Amino acid sequence: MSQYSEEIERRRTFAIISHPDAGKTTLTEKLLLFGGAIHVAGAVKSNKIKKTATSDWMEIEKQRGISVATSVMAFDYSGHKINILDTPGHQDFAEDTFRTLTAVDSVIIVIDTAKGVEAQTRKLMEVCRMRKTPVIVFVNKMDRDGKDPFDLLDEIEEELHINVRPLSWPIDMGQRFRGVYNIYEQKLNLYTPSKQYVTENVEFKDINSPELETYIEPEQAEKLRSDIELIEGVYPEFDVATYLKGDIAPVFFGSALNNFGVKELLDCFINIAPSPRPVQAVERMVDPEEDNFSGFIFKIHANMDPNHRSCIAFVKICSGRFERNANYKHVRFGKMMRFSSPTAFMAQKKEVVDEAFAGDIIGLPDTGNFKIGDTLTSGEELHFKGLPSFSPEMFKYIENADPMKAKQLNKGIEQLMDEGVAQLFTNQFNGRKIIGTVGQLQFEVIQYRLLHEYGAQCKWEPISLYKACWIESDNATALENFKRRKAQYMAIDKEGRDVYLADSGYVLMMAQQDFPDIKFHFTSEF
Repeated sequence: MSQYSEEIERRRTFAIISHPDAGKTTLTEKLLLFGGAIHVAGAVKSNKIKKTATSDWMEIEKQRGISVATSVMAFDYSGHKINILDTPGHQDFAEDTFRTLTAVDSVIIVIDTAKGVEAQTRKLMEVCRMRKTPVIVFVNKMDRDGKDPFDLLDEIEEELHINVRPLSWPIDMGQRFRGVYNIYEQKLNLYTPSKQYVTENVEFKDINSPELETYIEPEQAEKLRSDIELIEGVYPEFDVATYLKGDIAPVFFGSALNNFGVKELLDCFINIAPSPRPVQAVERMVDPEEDNFSGFIFKIHANMDPNHRSCIAFVKICSGRFERNANYKHVRFGKMMRFSSPTAFMAQKKEVVDEAFAGDIIGLPDTGNFKIGDTLTSGEELHFKGLPSFSPEMFKYIENADPMKAKQLNKGIEQLMDEGVAQLFTNQFNGRKIIGTVGQLQFEVIQYRLLHEYGAQCKWEPISLYKACWIESDNATALENFKRRKAQYMAIDKEGRDVYLADSGYVLMMAQQDFPDIKFHFTSEF
C-alpha cells in the first residue's frame, strides 16, 4: 500500500472525444460548471454574443469555432479530483488526439443524436480498443429531432464494435422531449430548457406507478414503460468489471447545451470510472502506487501565453508524487533537472502547484529540453512507449515571405514542430524546408500562428509527394547506394534521421523491391 494511495484513488483522468460539432466542448464546459470551476456557461452560438468557451482559447479556435489543441482542465467534484482532456474532433488534428489517448485512463465519447456515429469517432474508438480503454457514451442534442434511440444503440454497437448498456433513457425527443429516466439511479429527470441552470430530479423507484402520468403525458409514460421493459430484456445487467475491461459501454442521453443529463453522467462516471492504472514501459510495468515518481511528455504547446515566448510540456504522471523544486532525471539527456514552476490548468488559466500525483497532468515550462515521448523519473531508466509521429500525407515547401524576419520564422517553425503539429523535413539535395502534415487545415494553422505569435510571414509552394518514410539498414553500403540513387528525394527530419520522400505509391513499391536490405518505416517509432 503506498502512502499516496488515497490521493491516487480519488483521481479520474479522462478524455472527451467525438466528431466535430457533436457538442464536445459544450459538454466539457458543463462538467466544469458542476465542478464549480466556472460560474456561467458561455453561449457559443452566434458571433455577436461570443463569450467564448473556456477550453477554446487560441485565437484561431475562436474564429473557426473548432478546438485545435487539446486542452487540459482539472477540478474537484464530490471528493474526486477530475482531469479532463478536451480533444480536437476535427480530423486534421487526429494525431494530437491519438497521443492524448495515451495519457488517460478512460474516455467519454459524445455522439450527436441526429448524425449518429461518424467516421472520425470510429478511428478513435479503434485506438481505445487497442489500449483497452473503458468507454462511456453520451448521446447529445436530445432536444432536437434525431434517430430512434434503439436504432442508435444498434448503430453504436455495429460501428464501434462494442457492446452497450443504456443507463438512462430519453422520454421522447426534439420539441416533445420531456427528460430522461435514470436507470442507474432509478430517478426521473424532468427537462426544462435552460442553458444556465440545472434541472430538478424526482425520485422514482417504480415507473409502473400511475403517478408517472402526473409528470409526463400518458402515451409518453406508456412508451417509457415498454422501452424500459425491452431494455431490461435485451441488454445484460450493467457490470462495472466488464466496463473496466473495455468490453461494454454504458450509454447516457441528454442535451449538453441545455445542461441536461450531464450531472447524471458525471455522478455515474465518478463511481465507475477507473482511477489511474498501471502503465507499460519498455523496461517493466509501472504501478501508479509506487513511491517513486515517473511520467512522460505526451504533448508540447508553444505560447500558452503570447506575451512570453515559452513552450509548455504536458506531463502525464504515471507513478508516485511529483514535487516542485525536486530533482528529476531527464532520461534521454541522462541528467537531473529541477522545475521551479510546474503548473496545473483551468484551460489557459494556470497556477503553480507544489505537488501532483499519479493520474494528474502538469505543465512544465520548456525552453527546448523536451520532445514528445520523453520520460522523467526519480532516477530510474524508464522509457514509456506508444507515442508515435505518423507518416504525413500532405507536403509543401515553406518559404520566408519577409527576408527581414528570417530569425523569427526559424524560431517559430522550430517551436511549432516541437509541438508535434506537423513535421519538418530538410531536403538534402537543395536544402529547402518541407512541412508534412496529416491534414490540409494544419497549413493554415501554421501560417496563422507564425504570423500572429512570431510576427513571421511564410508562403507555401506546392510539391508533389506521396509519403514520407523513415529508412534504416544494417547494410551500410546498401544505405549509401539507396541515398545516392534517390538523392533528390532524401531528406532529414528534426532528429537528423534519414527520410525518403516518395513521389508516388508505385515508386515506393519499386524502391521496396529493389532495395530488400532497407527497412521502410511509416511511423517515427521504431
